[in-house]
Amino acid sequence: MSESFRSQSYFMNLFENFQIFFAVAVIVAVFATMQLRRNAPTEVLFCLALVAFVLFGLIEPKLAWDGFADEGVIAIAGLLVVSAALRSSGVLDALGRSLLGKVTSERGAVGRLAMVVVASSAFLLNTAIVAMLMPMVIGWCRQRNVAPSRLLLPLSYLAILGGVCTLVGTSTNFVVNGMLQKVSQDVGQLIEAEQVNLPPEDMQVHAQELRTRYRLSWLKAQQSQLQPMGLTDISWVGVPCAIVGALLLVFLGSRLLPNRTELLDSLEDKRREYLVEMLVTQGCGLIGKTVEEGGLRHLPGLFLIEIDRNGDIIGPVSPNDRIFENDRLVFTGVVATIIDLEKIPGLVPAADINYEIAPAKAAARSLVEVVLSPSSPLVGSTIRQANFRQHYGAAVVAVHRNGERLPTKIGDIELTAGDTLLLQTQQGFVRSFRNRPDFYLVSSVEGSDGRRHDKLLLAAALTIGLIAWLFLMPQFKLWGAPKALLSPPLAIVATALAMIVSRCLSVAEARRAIDLPMLLTIGAAIGVGEAINSCGAAESAARLMANAVAGQPYVGLMAIFIATVLLTEMITNVAVAAMMFYVALGLACQLDCSPRPFIMAITLAASLSFISPIGYQTNLMVMGPGGYRPPDYIRAGLPLSIAVGVIALILIPWIWPFQA
Repeated sequence: MSESFRSQSYFMNLFENFQIFFAVAVIVAVFATMQLRRNAPTEVLFCLALVAFVLFGLIEPKLAWDGFADEGVIAIAGLLVVSAALRSSGVLDALGRSLLGKVTSERGAVGRLAMVVVASSAFLLNTAIVAMLMPMVIGWCRQRNVAPSRLLLPLSYLAILGGVCTLVGTSTNFVVNGMLQKVSQDVGQLIEAEQVNLPPEDMQVHAQELRTRYRLSWLKAQQSQLQPMGLTDISWVGVPCAIVGALLLVFLGSRLLPNRTELLDSLEDKRREYLVEMLVTQGCGLIGKTVEEGGLRHLPGLFLIEIDRNGDIIGPVSPNDRIFENDRLVFTGVVATIIDLEKIPGLVPAADINYEIAPAKAAARSLVEVVLSPSSPLVGSTIRQANFRQHYGAAVVAVHRNGERLPTKIGDIELTAGDTLLLQTQQGFVRSFRNRPDFYLVSSVEGSDGRRHDKLLLAAALTIGLIAWLFLMPQFKLWGAPKALLSPPLAIVATALAMIVSRCLSVAEARRAIDLPMLLTIGAAIGVGEAINSCGAAESAARLMANAVAGQPYVGLMAIFIATVLLTEMITNVAVAAMMFYVALGLACQLDCSPRPFIMAITLAASLSFISPIGYQTNLMVMGPGGYRPPDYIRAGLPLSIAVGVIALILIPWIWPFQA
């Protein structure tokens, strides 16, 4: 019997070692593929890894697919919808317009960005913040003759720093908190099962894995340290890191960032100036303000030529001229700034009386550039006579004629072949008219979707309500409120649904806002993390790390923090957080100390990605527009990474002691 038992034990150990080896090999293969093929779809790689783990028995199928229904994934989907509603209703536009204001210096611009971006990224997904502010920052750079490379990377870094200030600031926090909540529930079940002497096979799969991999006595002793995070738990370290990082960018950023003036030159070369006439309608916020006060004097790539007031022409326009209702403001400028003008509530193009100004209808339309061909029936007619609505279901916003000074009465311009028109169109215009002989070229204008300005205050109020709900959850718990009110994902999803029901954005816009590849990556990464735990790879890694640090908890904390940072820079933040979670838990168990500091360390380390373009999505977003190269991230991000890392490693064990 003993010989048979030893033989069985030998094969079990051999099988477990094979599983660990296989798990490591798959993770290395995913990592290598991401490095060698930068365009490889991350969600496909992690889904393939998860399927491989299931097929080779490293993880139970039920446990593998649980990640896709994780509360963190649901909360992230809800936040994507909320962010889209804030963009659709014009809240983020209003934020962007007031962002840089009258700032004239590069350092002043970074300082203003630091205050606004860090605060907003603490409660909104930072990818949405960067996407909305990037064109405005580029416009400011063009106007002030500053290279975009001086500001776009700080914009990304500040959004990352803001993300670690609260639980809802970044997807990484949600993922770790979801896994923490799952472990907390399983520990509770284990303790309850022990009290009633419940057989292990009657427990949930997660609880069985915990019982197998960790000491029950340790889990019981650390139950309070395995509770989910509150909204501001991470703030104790995240806010100081954000402050130090922001100060470093403001005062030392100019020495660390490249000055790609050639990109500024290329932006100037691509300018195509349109003539546009804007009508000041009732309720416009510009009424009664001077040109200077209304912010129309220093718009990038735009010049206010004259004001037409009931037939009286005011020109040239001075900064102190006041704006009144029904004024017609005539500008010459580039497309990007014309889009910004259109987003000002109550300011609408006056070239075509058919232009949609009702928010509900305008939101369903977008801007398109077309070039007239000689065979177009519009050639020879004026814009006023052309009746674009009848022919194409569109309205003229602005017109460009290369190298020619156009008359300022835009409606009286006689169209000729080769004229470029900016049109307000229905969503299917490009598809319908791309191959028509009327136009040489038909192309949509990025970022030109209409805004529901009538929903701006409502969207802002709903978002403030969400933040208040999240802040008051601890108080709700003290008041004995229903358990449902204590769930952050419920608060976020309820707010997202309220945005849709109140028509702050349409159902179609909400669907488009949900980033399916990102959610698939997160769900699969959670499953991969569970597989690494189930097969014993996380336990083995924790044991090796514990031996390497000679039982010193603080050295272990430093080791797991640095390892997480390095992996994040080479893979992606959410995946690394999910994989390192159980390594952190195992390391705390091996060292017989509180798991809280180790879990908070990987949460912060997986988010603070500054030295690689692929470690965090916002870093990749600014790479092209800023003209950055990988060495730029190392030069600018390494000092920042070291500074916030030192702050985090000082504060984490002080706030969450190793022996709680």
